[in-house]
Amino acid sequence: MKKAIIYFFYFAAIQVVVSGLCGVIFKFVIKGLSDNTSLLLIVSAVVSAAITIALFLWKKYTLVSPKYIRTWPWIVFVFAVLASIGTIIPSELFQEQLPELPNVVQEELAMIMKSPYGFFVVGLLAPFCEELVFRGAILHSLLDWSKGRIGWLGNHWTMILLSALLFAIMHFNPAQMPHALLVGTLLGWMYYRTGSILPGVALHWANNSIAYVLCNVLPDPNAHLITLLGSQHNVIMAMIYSLLILLPSIYMLNKYMKRAC
Repeated sequence: MKKAIIYFFYFAAIQVVVSGLCGVIFKFVIKGLSDNTSLLLIVSAVVSAAITIALFLWKKYTLVSPKYIRTWPWIVFVFAVLASIGTIIPSELFQEQLPELPNVVQEELAMIMKSPYGFFVVGLLAPFCEELVFRGAILHSLLDWSKGRIGWLGNHWTMILLSALLFAIMHFNPAQMPHALLVGTLLGWMYYRTGSILPGVALHWANNSIAYVLCNVLPDPNAHLITLLGSQHNVIMAMIYSLLILLPSIYMLNKYMKRAC
């Protein structure tokens, strides 16, 4: 448990410190770029992710091995992507039933999404970095800590949910937390079953890539489903189609996911 908290602190501290330092550098050193908030956000995200990945690999907080990829788990990757597609509508509909939550980083997130370099950060770098930390380090340490303990502390689902909660909190944005909690639980289950971050990276990549595309295609990405789809009937049909993708994908993941020998 202590290790998981330390890893979470390291991750959060790197984000805050790098963001602050980049802000100072842009303001006082690179004066011509002091007003380019979009570039500042991109640079901060890239630098903080690079430092995080380097630290967690160098200190071996996350153990990386080629064993899992050698099992040729391509069918798992395919259904991980499909599961991600299937979560979008149900998650959004669930969130719309909740009280409206403040979207405190809406402008900053939109700037990253609209940037030419946004996909590199959101679709490629973030999935690997966050899976490395939250599943490969935090959840791994929580599962190790829970071994041999009695009751709910010894239940792997407790540790999966705890890691998902930390993952949701890490977004520092209440509006993103419900979806992050749901997806984080799915990602945690996948890591528990495989012992590898790779299936989670595939799902996380698909999730973030869809968000990136929708942000750049939809006239108002924050609009409610009924506004985007035109009617309540269309929302219900979209929900049904999504479940017809999500539920079979989870079934197939449950069937094919296994640990490397």
